[in-house]
Amino acid sequence: MSNTQPPVKFYGAMWCGDTRRARSWFDNNKVPYEWIDVDKNKEAEEFVKSVNNGFRSIPTIVFADGSRLTEPSVRKLEEHARKLGLIPPAPEPLSDV
Repeated sequence: MSNTQPPVKFYGAMWCGDTRRARSWFDNNKVPYEWIDVDKNKEAEEFVKSVNNGFRSIPTIVFADGSRLTEPSVRKLEEHARKLGLIPPAPEPLSDV
């Protein structure tokens, strides 16, 4: 068994609705992530501010390739995860032939 880090670092707070929605998406799609609570981790809070023009914008989600999403919609989250291969491609629509 390999000892690798999850492909995602997830910065958020439990009281935040956007955070809860995005975490549910990760859980439902079985995408592993490292949860980092900015209310309990001052360094994490400072990181979030540093990458969001001084704002404490959550969730801030950092992917293994260095890409980052801040306060993403479910659609944006899904598109990005597919692009990175974290979830399978969307099924092709059926066509009438």
